Amino acid sequence: MPAGIYGSSWYNVQEVPSNYAFPEEDRPGQLPPVCHTLPIIDFGKAIDADLVNQIIKASQEYGFFQVINHGVSDDIIRDTADIFKEFFELPVKTSRNSRGRSNWAYASSTSFNRDGIHLWRENIKHPCHPLKECMQQWPENPARYREVVSTYLTEVRKFGNTILNLICKGIGLEVGYFDRFSEIGLLNVNSYPPCPDPSLTLGILRHHDPSLITILYQGNVPGLQVMKDEKWIAVGAMPNAFVVNIGNQLEIFSNGLLKSAEHRAVTNSSEARLSIAALISPSPDCIVEPAQALVTELNPARYKPTMYKEFVHCSRAFGDDTEAMQRA
Repeated sequence: MPAGIYGSSWYNVQEVPSNYAFPEEDRPGQLPPVCHTLPIIDFGKAIDADLVNQIIKASQEYGFFQVINHGVSDDIIRDTADIFKEFFELPVKTSRNSRGRSNWAYASSTSFNRDGIHLWRENIKHPCHPLKECMQQWPENPARYREVVSTYLTEVRKFGNTILNLICKGIGLEVGYFDRFSEIGLLNVNSYPPCPDPSLTLGILRHHDPSLITILYQGNVPGLQVMKDEKWIAVGAMPNAFVVNIGNQLEIFSNGLLKSAEHRAVTNSSEARLSIAALISPSPDCIVEPAQALVTELNPARYKPTMYKEFVHCSRAFGDDTEAMQRA
């Protein structure tokens, strides 16, 4: 598959190559319509008990919600999306080659290989904490990459802290409880070209996030699907909105009050899609366990203490469902 999702070479593909077509049992098939019941929470209104209740209700019922008027400026979001589009236009063999780089990784569509099948996407990911130290090792091209992306992550971190503190209020933890556990540990950006037959391909496999929360920008092109009541529902794309999802670690800290939801990314036949995910996670050596304030005789701890880096390691071997992985 040619590289350069925003370049013309992808658009010359008239049919899905056999090594991109998933087995029938894994294919998305006929894509469901956009779900209009996934909560949309307006941060432009007063931050009060009603807003807190909306967040908790959405986190319990869906594990996902969208936020509008979140405080991150449209200009910062647009600049960040543009810089990643520019990155994916760069020649693969030069500026996008991360070989020998210890702090970031570029993956072409063929980098993922499960039984000979590839994902319909390109990807860049890199660590983000501590920010000033990490950014010195990020890509040097495009020229403004480090400046633009670090500005975006700083603002997203502020928004993430607000979300976590509101969750604290909603589940009975002291505000600031997650401050010592939460950093933007990883930035994960995917770029998906139009696909001749989206029913055959996947952009990302079904999975749970290993984070506390993930803050996703997906632009104006939908592609995210969430598992709800054993059915896939499509998440609509709202201009400059953020999608927030509950990760495995927040499920553990909340002692199961909040749930991490399984999700995946599908393709479409008409438009390129970009997704920018900031994973707010504990440090690798952090012990993740239910908050003591949420553990009682009537509601004992449902999850065993686990070092975060061990959780991530085990999830690769046993799958990333929180409860199933803890039984391993």
